[in-house]
Amino acid sequence: MGKRKSSAKPPPKKRMDKLDTVFSCPFCNHGTSVECRIDMKNLIGEASCQICQESFSTTVTALTEPIDIYSEWIDECERVNTLEDEDA
Repeated sequence: MGKRKSSAKPPPKKRMDKLDTVFSCPFCNHGTSVECRIDMKNLIGEASCQICQESFSTTVTALTEPIDIYSEWIDECERVNTLEDEDA
């Protein structure tokens, strides 16, 4: 009689790397000065620079990460800059 084939174990799952929570400021260009905080109780996310005191706040969901808040801030800055260029 033949021996039963043993099933191979599935490969271990790869761990996801942690996303950054500290970024460079779009106004003063100082690296690692913008810190993002998420307040899930009030559903508010805030990104603020510790050097030039600029800040940005937005509404968040359960899936929001600090990089999302920072990206929204950058997008808002670009949107305002394009509006100023069109007006000039």
